[in-house]
Amino acid sequence: QYLATLSAVKQSEYKLWSDDEQLSFLINAYNGFTLQLINQNYAKFQSGKVDSIKDLGSFFSNPWKKSFFTLLDEKRSLDDIEHNMIRVWFKRPRIHAALVCAAVSCPPLRNQAFVADSLNAQLDDQIRQFLSDDQRNSINVSDNLVYLSAIFKWYGEDFEKGQQGFNSLKDLIKVYQEDMADDPQQLTWLQKQNFSIRYLDYDWRLNDISTF
Repeated sequence: QYLATLSAVKQSEYKLWSDDEQLSFLINAYNGFTLQLINQNYAKFQSGKVDSIKDLGSFFSNPWKKSFFTLLDEKRSLDDIEHNMIRVWFKRPRIHAALVCAAVSCPPLRNQAFVADSLNAQLDDQIRQFLSDDQRNSINVSDNLVYLSAIFKWYGEDFEKGQQGFNSLKDLIKVYQEDMADDPQQLTWLQKQNFSIRYLDYDWRLNDISTF
């Protein structure tokens, strides 16, 4: 029922909204239709036929390119929302901690809808949660390394364009260093910015209780 209300929104109506209203709508749509894709194929996960959202594609197309829903008067895919709409129309790199692909290594799925009046605070909270999660992003002082999610490898360029004050991933780490550090020693080490960045392997398994 919720997704039906999203699909019913006309392009002409959407254009009248503020930027924060539009972006909130698109993030909610991306996450909602991702959940629908998982739910529609959940029996395959339960039977062991598939382990990941990546397995829901075909030989010719991955699941993110599959046009399986209507949004703003057209048939759309998840890639349409993320790459052709959100990343083109909005300069908010923190959205990468808000869009969820249902994999173990994804950022956490927020337990509330994104709304215009709270969007900035919600995006800030999402990136803080993500960076502070030692399973998805971590630091190793002895090796002088910060290990980041592969998401930052794939979309690192979005944090290098000066958008929202980020000109590099080290800028991102500087802003959220207190969330990443577990103690004062680690915080002092992060503040020096004299570390290298490496990227963690991505766990594409379904983020489902049965996975664990």
